[in-house]
Amino acid sequence: MTAPTQRTTSGRGRLYDSIVDTIGDTPCVRVNSLAPEGVTVYVKAEYFNPLASVKDRLAISIIEEAERRGALKPGQTVVEATSGNTGIGLAMVCAAKGYPLVVTMAESFSIERRRLMRFLGAKVVLTPKEQKGYGMYLKAVELAEANGWFLARQFETDANATIHQNTTAREILGDFAGRRLDYFVTGYGTGGTMTGVGRVLKKERPETRIILSEPANAALIGSGRAQGRAADGSPAESHPAFQPHPIQGWTPDFIPLVLQESIDNHYYDDLIPVAGPVGIEWSRKLAAQEGILTGVSGGSTFAVAMQVAETAAPGSVILCMLPDTGERYLSSPLFEGIETDMTAEERALSESTPGFQMPAA
Repeated sequence: MTAPTQRTTSGRGRLYDSIVDTIGDTPCVRVNSLAPEGVTVYVKAEYFNPLASVKDRLAISIIEEAERRGALKPGQTVVEATSGNTGIGLAMVCAAKGYPLVVTMAESFSIERRRLMRFLGAKVVLTPKEQKGYGMYLKAVELAEANGWFLARQFETDANATIHQNTTAREILGDFAGRRLDYFVTGYGTGGTMTGVGRVLKKERPETRIILSEPANAALIGSGRAQGRAADGSPAESHPAFQPHPIQGWTPDFIPLVLQESIDNHYYDDLIPVAGPVGIEWSRKLAAQEGILTGVSGGSTFAVAMQVAETAAPGSVILCMLPDTGERYLSSPLFEGIETDMTAEERALSESTPGFQMPAA
């Protein structure tokens, strides 16, 4: 008698005391239809984190490290500037641990993000889009100083890179133990993933080439111009090479201090720019042809991975970071042209049989 073909599961073998204990251990998933022949491409699907982005890791690290240092007091308000995913992760962690959260965010970022943060109990203070990421950052600093709140400092704190050194990088080493890993591809927002993973791969998998990417029209690193900084490493100005781009979560209008370590220590081997529309195109291809739902940043990272794959030696293995889920972008250009009502083709299908038809629009 043959074994049944239906899939089965048996649980994770443990129970969880808090939602924050489910952060990490995200899967590396093979890309089947889109990868060029002779090259194997995997994506690390960070939307398997509980609040669906890589920034859940950063959020728990910042809060728990502040608790250990005594910098965050019980019941103290946390404040942070964010394009959305860090704020959503912090909202989850703060809700689970009992801290009020105030987020500052430029008005240009997707509406879904601010609604999710408010749904999780956070307050969201919007800043004018003309003042870019630097403006929302300064607003968070201003609120922290005026109210005695704990400023998370995701762009400067070592808790950012350290969590990726201790979790993301270790997961990659474990998943690829005894296997080839020729390329690791990532973009940057705060720089935490790049720096944390770079610290480990450069020592323990030196054969792996690390590819960093940034928006083609906001090539801050590629410009070669240094970031002006205050004494504490925070940005002292908006970087002159910045232009608005559609890759939300990537590349604010300054080079974060966390990323500066990767620049200074040459953790990455190549820097490849990517245009926002190209990232959108590849995000849509991943969804429609692989069933992998990621945002514009994931699509942009994957676009660079596919560029690398085109010239990689036969047999090469590439791992690409997918920072979050595509559901963060329903009101953004990523979903432009995706109809709410039936398309003409869908209406024709409906009318091809007699029953259960919607009335004409």
